[in-house]
This record gives sequence, structure tokens and C-alpha cells, in this order.
Amino acid sequence: MALRYVSTRGEAPELGFEDVLLTGLARDGGLYVPAVWPELSSREMTHLQGKSYEDIAYAVMHPFIGGAIPEAELKRMIAEAYASFGHPAVAPLKQLDDNQWLLELFHGPTLAFKDVAMQLLARLMDWALAKRRSRATIVGATSGDTGSAAEYAMRGKKGVRVFMTSPNGRMSPFQQAQMFSLMDENIHNIAVEGVFDDCQDIVKAVSNDLE
Repeated sequence: MALRYVSTRGEAPELGFEDVLLTGLARDGGLYVPAVWPELSSREMTHLQGKSYEDIAYAVMHPFIGGAIPEAELKRMIAEAYASFGHPAVAPLKQLDDNQWLLELFHGPTLAFKDVAMQLLARLMDWALAKRRSRATIVGATSGDTGSAAEYAMRGKKGVRVFMTSPNGRMSPFQQAQMFSLMDENIHNIAVEGVFDDCQDIVKAVSNDLE
């Protein structure tokens, strides 16, 4: 039986993985979570020791996808997503002393930890949209990290258009340059006179207007 997802607020219809992937927030304003949470056994967890980041990513995510994506396609997308990272371990652990370790999440294309999710999410969305012969419009708000990571992940994706709002003159010069230098036809940056909350209010107003 295919995995189903339910809203945390309990007022939206149950959906499968592919629909949740393209829906985002539930129409009742909640977040979609699995109706029944998949679990990895202790034996399965132990078996992941020494595996590559890509192999572990597949093992962890596959149960949540519930067979919605063919195994070979999912593995291909995972491999492509993390090939864009500047370290072969993707998210290496650096030992600081005997009992302290630091997980490095800055090896993605924009140096933001959000690259870890966004690089794969973009490929998953593009695959689902191509399958449906459909398009999606993403409206977002950012003060830096989110915008860069989302735009670098979605750039060039034929089925997706991105409209990213940001507070005019309130991002770091580095992050502003990352975003505003992108010339991809599907990426649109909108500088808003105000602060980040003003950008977020615009996005919330759009998201709450289902029609």
C-alpha cells in the first residue's frame, strides 16, 4: 500500500508523495507528514556504516517516497544533486578534539546548509512536473540563504519558475551578488522596500489565496 501524507492540522485531504511534493503547505495551513511513519531497524541502521552519503540518503529517503519514484530514477537524482558539492563526503565530519565533532554543511554551490535539501528537491520537483507535463511557480521570501540555495537549485529547470522577494539593501553583498547575477530565464528576483517580514507577508498572502 502506497504511503499517504496527512496535514498536521487535520483539515486537508490525504495525499501521496508526488502530490505533497508539488503542493507544499497543506490547504489548511498545516504541514504534510506521513500518516504512518516509516522506521529503519537497528540492523538497517548498522548496515549503513561506511556507506557513501548518496547510499545513506537513498536508504533514509526511500521509505518516505513510498515507491512513487522508480529506484533507478531516485538514485540518479541523488547522485546528480550531491555531485554539485565541493567535498566528496558532501557533509564531512571534522574532529575538533577527543569528544567534539563538527558537521560541515557549507560545501554546496551557495555555501549555505540549505543546499543539502534544495539541490535534491529541485530535481524531484522537475521529475514530477515533467511526468505530469505541468509547470509550477514558486514564490519565496529570503534574507539571504534561502533565496540563493533555492535559485541555484531551480535555475534552468524547465518546469519551474521562481519569484524570490528580498528586502532591498538588507542582504549581505555576497548573497545579493549570488542571487542577482543569475541570468536564467526561470529565475526572477524582486527587491522589496522594507524588511524580511514584509517579504514574508507577501508570500503568505499569495499562499493563502488558493484560487
